[in-house]
Amino acid sequence: MNTEAIDVPESRELARIAEAAARATGDRLRGAFRSRPPVDLKRDFHDPVTEHDRAAEETIREVLAEHSPGSVVVGEEGGSRGGEGGDAAVRWYVDPIDGTANFAAGLPFFCTSIAAVAGGRVVAGAVYDPVRDDMFAADLAGASCNGEPLRSTGAARDRTGVIVTGYPNARELRRNGDAALRRYATLVDAFATLRRPGSAALSLAHVAAGWADAAYGNSVNAWDVAAALLIVRQAGGTYLPLGGAPGGDEWDAPGYVACVGGFDLAGSVLAEIAGLEAAGGPR
Repeated sequence: MNTEAIDVPESRELARIAEAAARATGDRLRGAFRSRPPVDLKRDFHDPVTEHDRAAEETIREVLAEHSPGSVVVGEEGGSRGGEGGDAAVRWYVDPIDGTANFAAGLPFFCTSIAAVAGGRVVAGAVYDPVRDDMFAADLAGASCNGEPLRSTGAARDRTGVIVTGYPNARELRRNGDAALRRYATLVDAFATLRRPGSAALSLAHVAAGWADAAYGNSVNAWDVAAALLIVRQAGGTYLPLGGAPGGDEWDAPGYVACVGGFDLAGSVLAEIAGLEAAGGPR
């Protein structure tokens, strides 16, 4: 595969592989859902992991090794592995369960997220909701949900819009305290509805589908957003990375703003809260 200039058929094949790898986790996750599995902790008690996160990631790695041999796989649980020959220039970003806290507690809002990066850009991705059996996918030709084309349309402004966010999390509260709470209050007041569903990848997929109008986050990793950013854009929505290193990869940026096509982002309170005005406005 010529990874320096991935074309549409090649990106479609990578999207197909991502979909297959994500679906391979479905039976396990559905079977374990609402079983209240034991939870281990990573950074702190806000950051849970279960045996099913680890097992699902290993299943995904096996599928990717079969269909994209030699590629690099960067997983939330197992780190970076691979790259020995073959498709070493293809990097897969894998989150086996985005929304582990929801999964462990029995709340039906979590997903598996898999993205392919080649030639310095995201070229394919899949976000799979195993509870609803919804497969969101994107390649260089477009985006789909369960095989049907996605068009990201919805509200045009804050007062009629639904925003999904994980802001502020505990780390943000420790850093900024009352200022973070004031920003959160501004979002609650400005938007018709605010929800904190607990999965960045699935929240962004819902923006791509037009089931939510805007999304905001400021504490994410590449495996949380790499697939979803392509899905949002290929559906006609907007995804802007926030806070990344100058010249860095956009999927590595720790924050994001996203919205449906036609949403007045420049006129939204998000422009101020996310610092878009200081950066010269949305691009």
